[in-house]
Amino acid sequence: MEQSKAGTKAGRRSRSSVRRKKRADYYDYSLVAVIILLICFGLIMLYSTSSYIAQMNYNDDMFYFKKQALISVGCIVMAIGISMLDYHLLIKLTMPLYGTAIVLMGLVKTSLGHESHGAKRWIQIGSLPQFQPAEVAKIAVIVCLSYMIVQMGKTVKTLKACMVLAGLGGLQGLAAYVLTSNLSTAIIIFCITAGLIFVAHPKTRPFMIGLALIAALAVIGVMILSKTLETSSSFRIRRILVWLHPEDYASGDGYQTLQALYAIGSGGIFGRGLGNSIQKLGSVPEAQNDMIFSIICEELGLFGALLVLVLFGYLLYRLFFIAQNAPDLFGSLLVTGIFIHIALQVIFNIAVVLNLMPNTGVTLPFISYGGTSIMFLMIEMGLALGVARKIRFLEPEFIM
Repeated sequence: MEQSKAGTKAGRRSRSSVRRKKRADYYDYSLVAVIILLICFGLIMLYSTSSYIAQMNYNDDMFYFKKQALISVGCIVMAIGISMLDYHLLIKLTMPLYGTAIVLMGLVKTSLGHESHGAKRWIQIGSLPQFQPAEVAKIAVIVCLSYMIVQMGKTVKTLKACMVLAGLGGLQGLAAYVLTSNLSTAIIIFCITAGLIFVAHPKTRPFMIGLALIAALAVIGVMILSKTLETSSSFRIRRILVWLHPEDYASGDGYQTLQALYAIGSGGIFGRGLGNSIQKLGSVPEAQNDMIFSIICEELGLFGALLVLVLFGYLLYRLFFIAQNAPDLFGSLLVTGIFIHIALQVIFNIAVVLNLMPNTGVTLPFISYGGTSIMFLMIEMGLALGVARKIRFLEPEFIM
């Protein structure tokens, strides 16, 4: 009888556990793969784009390539290391990180500030490589606003809460503009701030009305400038004028824009072939930086441009997936902020190259040359992978 009862109980446990779930660890290898693909593609295009200029200026056609490759490998290792840490550690670092970003941008105004290409946006500390402190501000805003939204809870829908969040993000954006004269970074920080508030707020209509008003004011402002000004001492106003009529400034401020458009137009469907760009031979200034997309279009054509867009699209999809499945609100908002940042930089860069908006100097993530850019992008990717690592999927376990 006892054996019979034991067998019956075992049978019941077996049947009840047919639908039992078990927790499975998760690591987003798809995100890692697309990041590595973008970096490798970027290195190939960087060498193709910069080899001629590097040979002429440094007598080494791999000058830019070697530096970027070394930094990229180091940053991939760093990102994987960051992903192994608990992203909740950022909660204790929120305010120190926020304050550090402003202090570092303030150092640009001191003797540590370094000027390049007519802009003083970098700092040089001893023998360490120079870097742009405004990049720290982007991460600081993402972390700080994510934490504040979690702390606010349901009160985030109030006007006071929205004003506090806007003030925190706006202060970093204002500091980026005033202390480093970096309007493009300031705009990105403002947009990240608005995006996170939009995601956290339950209502959509106020944001749509605000966006429509900003767009209307921008259009009116551009129309007034185009009708009243033919030239200006402000380089930002000149950029708007060049954007509206680049052919009128073909020998001056509009030269880079027109040459980039010539490169895109000559690429056709499949391009001239990898390494066969003509515009990279000095016609497009600093082609390895924010104008590298034009050389991609010239050498690889529309096919290459679509390939880049597909890779970025998949990267953003993986970030969206992680944000949707994050184990808590802080992780979800953190990855959402990273998503907004990457999407903005891709849109701004490509829009500038296609002359759909005034020149902003924003680099193409993972592809354009720049050590600071790739380093802080990979820090963000490490944080996103860290959030993904905490995702737990429930899988059925069938016991016979």
